[in-house]
Amino acid sequence: MRIRIASREFAPRAFTTVLTVVVFAALIALGRWQVRRAAETQRLWDQFAAGSDATIGVDAATPPLARFRHVTLRGRYDAAHQVLIEGMESPDGRTGDYVLTPFALVGGGWILVDRGWVAAGPDNRPVQDLSVGADLRTLRGRADDLPRPGLRLGGGAPLAPPFPVLALYPRHADLAALLKGQPLVAAAPQVLLDPDQTDGYLRHWTPPGFPPMRYTAYAVQWFGLALTLLVIYVVTNLRPAQSEPAPKDGSR
Repeated sequence: MRIRIASREFAPRAFTTVLTVVVFAALIALGRWQVRRAAETQRLWDQFAAGSDATIGVDAATPPLARFRHVTLRGRYDAAHQVLIEGMESPDGRTGDYVLTPFALVGGGWILVDRGWVAAGPDNRPVQDLSVGADLRTLRGRADDLPRPGLRLGGGAPLAPPFPVLALYPRHADLAALLKGQPLVAAAPQVLLDPDQTDGYLRHWTPPGFPPMRYTAYAVQWFGLALTLLVIYVVTNLRPAQSEPAPKDGSR
């Protein structure tokens, strides 16, 4: 393919054209992926901000709630059946455990309360005392999903006593099978205990993931690389046009 542009000629080679198209498409796809991530993260951050607009009381009949909805619970802690979600990071980058304590609601049913992060020793066990009183109390917190890995490989071994049980990214069904005393209610997989509530540990709850603007910045970078590639492709394939030979005069 040759295209004459003024005194220059655009004449790309087939191999460089195919390579450029493939890389350009990949860069655009990566940029669009980051745009989608920015939109998804923005929705989560908006949900987190809106979660405190209204508070709802939870009981055994409460249907599944929107993520981050602010809730109140009335009941008692069951410190004898706690679960530790291992391998969790604190805000300052230390590795430890989240403490999930079943909370027996007045009227029946359990809901899991994340009482916060604790530092772990060499055996992944917490270095703090996890005991908590079984007195009747009212708690406040946010409905949330359980922590999930970026990629889950297999189902893992079933959770089993002794308590507290160490678990790596447990699913709600895994915890329901482990805690057979009362059924887990449907309102939320867990409740993040508010920072001002007693009997908790380190709690600095934030929306998951990076701020949406970071994903937007990544998208701009990918799109910018795609544009740069296109410019390089055009510039490197522009050459000075060859002058056409003058027509021979056959007359004598």
